[in-house]
Amino acid sequence: MSPAWMEVEPPFRDRAEAGRMLARQLGSYAGRRDVIVLALPRGGVPVAYEVAQALCVELDVLVVRKLGVPHYPELAMGAIASGSALYLDEQTIRMAGVTQPEIATVLNNERRELARREALYRAQRPPLNVEGRTVILVDDGIATGSTMRAAIAAMRATGKPARIVVAVPVASQSSAESLAGLADDFVCTHCMRRFGGVSQYYQDFGQTSDAEVRALLARSRQDVS
Repeated sequence: MSPAWMEVEPPFRDRAEAGRMLARQLGSYAGRRDVIVLALPRGGVPVAYEVAQALCVELDVLVVRKLGVPHYPELAMGAIASGSALYLDEQTIRMAGVTQPEIATVLNNERRELARREALYRAQRPPLNVEGRTVILVDDGIATGSTMRAAIAAMRATGKPARIVVAVPVASQSSAESLAGLADDFVCTHCMRRFGGVSQYYQDFGQTSDAEVRALLARSRQDVS
């Protein structure tokens, strides 16, 4: 059931449908060998799989971990990404009264989880080469923008892509405006001024499992081979 502030039913049945709708806005990137889709796991992978399928381009993952405020883990105070990229929201840290030792503890925990997911999703395969290519960063939605900021920073610092495109089914208007200035292109199906959280825009927002991530990545490799 839709929350009181939303006047209509959620626009997406699930992440797969959201990905197919998003792909229709990315037609100019279809069939190009210089384009690669990078999904932010886990929830971004089902969305990105549909985008990559529709555009007939390669799919890979860029592992990103939100840094949650201690005792309020849903509130992001930053994020980390593959390649040692780090983004800290100093305003949130200051307002929440988070200490440097607390930040260090959260960082250590999330770095361990990031390494675990890297090993699980990739096994022995190296990341796909993004140098000189157009990279489309895909997630299932953007609330604060912390994880996407870390993803962009990781690409700028280590990947050396020719162009970075952020593409999401839904985002808060404030985050969309701030991220649009960091990416070369920003594509969003629904940018919302009144934002109640990413899950509110999906009828089915069940957690994406590690097994589903691995299966979609394997299927995508088979499709392009």
